[in-house]
Amino acid sequence: MIEDLRPATLPEKADEIPLMKITLDPYMLRHVPLLELPRTVAELGYRYIELSPRSDFIPFFVHPRADRQTIADFRKALKAADVEIAAVLPLYRWAGPDEDERQAAVRYWKRAIEITVELDVQVMNSEFNGRPEKQPESEAQFWRSLEELLPVFEREGIQLRLEPHPDDFIEDGREAVEMIRGINSSNVSFLYCAPHTFHMGGDMAGIMEYAGDLLTHVHVADSFDHRASSGLRYIVNPPGSTCRIHQHLDIGQGEVDWPLFFGTLERLGFDGIMTACVFAWEERAHESSRFMRKEMERYTRTWRHLERQRARAA
Repeated sequence: MIEDLRPATLPEKADEIPLMKITLDPYMLRHVPLLELPRTVAELGYRYIELSPRSDFIPFFVHPRADRQTIADFRKALKAADVEIAAVLPLYRWAGPDEDERQAAVRYWKRAIEITVELDVQVMNSEFNGRPEKQPESEAQFWRSLEELLPVFEREGIQLRLEPHPDDFIEDGREAVEMIRGINSSNVSFLYCAPHTFHMGGDMAGIMEYAGDLLTHVHVADSFDHRASSGLRYIVNPPGSTCRIHQHLDIGQGEVDWPLFFGTLERLGFDGIMTACVFAWEERAHESSRFMRKEMERYTRTWRHLERQRARAA
C-alpha cells in the first residue's frame, strides 16, 4: 500500500480549511488512466488538481474528448479519493491570426466551459496565445473571441485567470495586467507563472504588486534566467533565432528568487490557487511532486496559519 503523504494535520472542519489551495498540475502524470489520476494525486499528498490538457479529456488545441459518462465517472473517482479540481486549464488558439482557427478555438472553449460546469468547477486558467510578431492582429483576434466568450464565463459563473506566456502576443507581465484591467470584468484576473519570470520582464515583486487584487493564481516551478551570460545562458542555433527557451524545474534548481516570490505573496495576502507545475522530470514525476508540495507548504506555513485566523475572525 502506498503511503498517504498528505499532511498529518490536514484540517477536517470546514472553517479550518486553508483559503489558499496548494494544487498539482498533473501533466507529468498524463499517462496515468484518467480514473486512477485522483487516487495517484492523493497519494502524492495533494487535495487539489489543476487539470491541464490530456489527450483523453481536454487535449491541446483541439475539441475536448470527454463525454457525459466520462465526466460522471471522473467525478466519482475524485470523490472516492477526496480530491477536488481547483481549476481547468485548456489551451486554444483563440488569438491566432488565422480566422478559421480562431473560430474553431471559440467552439472548443465553449465545450471546455460546459465540461468545467459539469465538473462543478468555478475556475479556468489559460494563456493569451497569438503571435508576438503579429501583436496588433493577435490582440484584435483576442477581443473578437472575448466578445463571444466573456458573456459565457459570466453567465456560468466561471472565473478566468490569464497568464502571459513566452511566444504569446503578450509576454510582459505588466502588459498582461493592463490587458486584464482593460477587459474590465470581475470574472477575469491575473496568473503569475514563476518559471516565466525572466520572459515577463524579470521584475517579479513589481509585477505582483502592480497586479494587486487581480493576482489570484500562481504557478510554481523554477527556471534559469535566459538573459544571463550576455544572453548565452542557452546557446541556440542558428544565431538570432527568435525561439523562447525556459523550463519548469523543481524549486532550487534554477534562478527564481523564492524568498522574494513567497515573501511578496505573503505581503500581498495572497489567498488564491498555488499550483506546482514542474515538467522537466517525467522519469521522477512522483518524487518531484512530493518535493514541490513540501516546499510550498514550508514556505507558506506561517502565513497560511494567519490566513486561517483572519478567516475565523471574519
